[in-house]
Amino acid sequence: MQCELPSVNSNPEEIKKYLETYKNIAIVGASPNPIKDSNKVTKYMIEAGYNVFPIYPKEDEILGQKVYRSLLDIEDKVDIVVVFRKPEAVMPVAETCIKRGDVDVLWTQLQIVNNEAAKKAKENGIKVVQNLCIKVEHHNLLG
Repeated sequence: MQCELPSVNSNPEEIKKYLETYKNIAIVGASPNPIKDSNKVTKYMIEAGYNVFPIYPKEDEILGQKVYRSLLDIEDKVDIVVVFRKPEAVMPVAETCIKRGDVDVLWTQLQIVNNEAAKKAKENGIKVVQNLCIKVEHHNLLG
């Protein structure tokens, strides 16, 4: 997939509301490696008071949090799904969010854009944030 610009995205006021309102965050592609951005973001969001559910194929625990293999394995409500995967992996994540039926926001990190997946999520009542770092946005909007 070539680099694309987001045609579906939330504005800063909406993003601030999401970060103030929603507290359960699943991070698809969370890493146990402390030098990886996904690990740094996971740590930051935990420290900011969010309930974080790391999704990773190998570990049992990351930063003291139980690791899940799939979004479908999480029994609690998931408000925001943050994606640290390549753009072509976003569609299956969006479809899983739709299948869960309780996800409020699909959020893709910096340089991750999949407008087709974003459109499908939005058509199914899921808000979309693309190509933005949740850690940076939280810091900038809620400090």
